[in-house]
Amino acid sequence: MSTSRPSVLFVCVHNAGRSQMAQAWLAQLAGDAVEVRSAGSAPGDAVNPAAVEAMREVGIDISDAHPKVLTTETVLSSDVVITMGCGDTCPVFPGKRYEDWPLDDPAGQGVEAVRPIRDAIHQRVIDLLRSLDVPVVTDRAPRTTAPPSAPSG
Repeated sequence: MSTSRPSVLFVCVHNAGRSQMAQAWLAQLAGDAVEVRSAGSAPGDAVNPAAVEAMREVGIDISDAHPKVLTTETVLSSDVVITMGCGDTCPVFPGKRYEDWPLDDPAGQGVEAVRPIRDAIHQRVIDLLRSLDVPVVTDRAPRTTAPPSAPSG
């Protein structure tokens, strides 16, 4: 790593679902021990509402997040680049650590379909932190089912 604090970049096409959830999980689980950002090769207009809701269920608010465009500078300033379905549009530079996480795209999906993606990202982020020798600061294990509904009456 180029610094004592590793830098991780999560990249997907729209930067509206998977990469936003991954960025939020890493920030939650690593605290300030890792610099984290996300970007998209063709950023969308807003973060996927189902991703926002799925993360809200586990106590993480990404409602203020905004998709950002992937730049060469962002990749060059990152130690680890995690791609999620951006294929050949993600730039590759020598000396960077790359991982591709094959995850379903939550675009157009409801929260029920996004929960398993959220949970898979959670586990992959924990594994990433272990590989970086960064301790998990706090681990809120995600619920794998819908939260209980409020009593009616």
